[in-house]
Amino acid sequence: MTSAGITRRQAIGSAAIAVFAAALAPRLALADEAAVAAELKKLYADKPMTEGRIKLDVPQIAENGLVVPLNVDVESPMTAADHVKAVHVFADGNPLPQILTYRFTPESGKASASIRMRLAQTQTIVCVAEMSDGKLYSAKAGVKVTIGGCGG
Repeated sequence: MTSAGITRRQAIGSAAIAVFAAALAPRLALADEAAVAAELKKLYADKPMTEGRIKLDVPQIAENGLVVPLNVDVESPMTAADHVKAVHVFADGNPLPQILTYRFTPESGKASASIRMRLAQTQTIVCVAEMSDGKLYSAKAGVKVTIGGCGG
């Protein structure tokens, strides 16, 4: 035992917990609108985005944030000259703002995809479709995540 009343084992254990907490803390921070905007700027600089062509189907109220369904459909003929190249989905309340990216080719036939995602809290989902001609389309939807399935 040291003069401060702490054993060497306790001091090493406390130091290990502090290091673990310091390493974990950045992962617990949540993204925000600015983080989503920064991710979009990294991908597309200041390229203009137009609303439309994207049907974003996500529940307004999710009673379980662990399994929130998301369906994305983008209107496109999916020809070699005019097709969806990629669809990016972001959430402004999760630890990492970018949730997923879908890649499409004309052979996909339809620019449509579904997923069940985990949402940390009530937040806005942002979807961006990147077209073969370089145009960008976007859509947003708010999802209220409730605790315990109470719907409130």
